[in-house]
Amino acid sequence: MTLRVFLVDDAAPVRRRIALLLADIAGVTIVGEAEDVESALAALLRDPVDVALVDLQLAAGHGLDVIAALRAARPRIVVIVLTNHSAPAFETACRLAGAHHFFDKTDDYLNVRRTVAALAALAAAGGPAGPGHGCAC
Repeated sequence: MTLRVFLVDDAAPVRRRIALLLADIAGVTIVGEAEDVESALAALLRDPVDVALVDLQLAAGHGLDVIAALRAARPRIVVIVLTNHSAPAFETACRLAGAHHFFDKTDDYLNVRRTVAALAALAAAGGPAGPGHGCAC
């Protein structure tokens, strides 16, 4: 089974970096990307996606809006936050909005990769990739 990942970040170079970081993980496919809330939600609510990797600062809107909308409309999507806004208050707000994982852009890119790899391995083994998936990622 392929793990379908969607990238939401206002910076195209960051989206490229994440895509390259995840490119060689077996069973992972980047299915789309967006730089703002409107285009992110249009795709995430329309297309099949397993993981949304979301920044908080977007070109228009805020990543918390994406997280909350996914929690309400597509709760099976695993939400991974990767942001420069890494203070504990931001992490708490993200988790309350529905994020499953929270990482700091300054030094957690490899942890994002490990998390996505663990989710892909679980999906490949026939396990659920969604919330409550049971992986130690």
